[in-house]
Amino acid sequence: MKADKINRRNFLRLSAVAGAGALFLPEKSRASTTETPDVKQKMPTRMLGKTGIELPILSMGVMRADNPSVLRAAYNSGIFHFDTAHGYQKGKNEELVGTFFKDKPRETYFIATKVEAGYPLKDNFETEVDEKLDLSLKRLQMGYVDVFYAHALNRPEEVADERWIAALKKIKAEGKARFIGFSTHSNKVVAQIDAAIEAGIYDVILLSYNFKLNDLEEINAAMERGVKAGIGFVGMKSMTGGVEDAEGKKVINARACLKWVWQNENITTIIPGFSNYDQLDECLAAVNNMQLSTEEKEYIAWLQKEEMMFCQQCERCVSQCKSHLPIPDIMRAYMYTYGYKYPALSKETLAELQLPKDVCDGCESCKVTCPSGFNVAEKIAAIKPVMQIPDVFLA
Repeated sequence: MKADKINRRNFLRLSAVAGAGALFLPEKSRASTTETPDVKQKMPTRMLGKTGIELPILSMGVMRADNPSVLRAAYNSGIFHFDTAHGYQKGKNEELVGTFFKDKPRETYFIATKVEAGYPLKDNFETEVDEKLDLSLKRLQMGYVDVFYAHALNRPEEVADERWIAALKKIKAEGKARFIGFSTHSNKVVAQIDAAIEAGIYDVILLSYNFKLNDLEEINAAMERGVKAGIGFVGMKSMTGGVEDAEGKKVINARACLKWVWQNENITTIIPGFSNYDQLDECLAAVNNMQLSTEEKEYIAWLQKEEMMFCQQCERCVSQCKSHLPIPDIMRAYMYTYGYKYPALSKETLAELQLPKDVCDGCESCKVTCPSGFNVAEKIAAIKPVMQIPDVFLA
């Protein structure tokens, strides 16, 4: 690595896990017994909408992390915004965050969590959200979170739903969250942003933002409208799946991806899901030199034309499938396994979809044509085994 990155290799050794199901096992970092030194670096900050809070342009998506030493390294490096969710690692992710921060001054970190409710909303929706958030706060060992997101809203009518709006207002009024918002993976994000502006209650929107998005011009214009209305934007999925090829064999240039996102000043911060020191160091190196080089610009331009793993969530595939399968969500699960090397999250995603074990077995040939060039049938066949692998081999 170049000298501009903070060297922590003395604190990390990646280990490959052998045995059944090893094809799907991610690399896992092992905690060091040596404390990471306090090497905070000064990061550029941006204002988060109307909240009055300035955040570093680099934050941490804790979703894949299972090593408290990586959180320590991020925190000691100047990162203080950490993003988790009620469902990540079946609650263990929030517990990891809570255990790490329990002895830290509350004003030194900024925590976001999320609760997913599904749609249409259940009769007991309000009670379920309250119970899940209370459990999240218990796991986090905190009296409140800084941001609470309604998780994975897909359509503008969900953003405008009076029951979600009332629930979010109540959470904020009760002091369980300082700020409220929603997260979305949807291609309907432009309409969702406009619905959020109309609703007038949303402080923050967490959205997919990367160079592969087909409707970037429209998204950028909608974000501009949102910022003028006081909404802060946090970016995710900036690495477009973490690999630069459709097979998941070559790791993407993380520095170029992050620098590209930071060119849009309406993105306050990004939450890459680094889970080891090398990945963190790559992110920190990007902060040290935020300007895209000529080579990086050419690299991004090349990738924009290539088939990768990032699904646009356009949903054109659903109407083509005779079983009307939730193909965009299945493609997201595929990315989690073969891009992020995180099959446990892939299995959780597939389980939530309640797919039959014999999904697609009854089709002689797949009629689905993907605008992004995905071979949908092959990808579904490749992801199906994850549904059957015991959790112990995915940990």
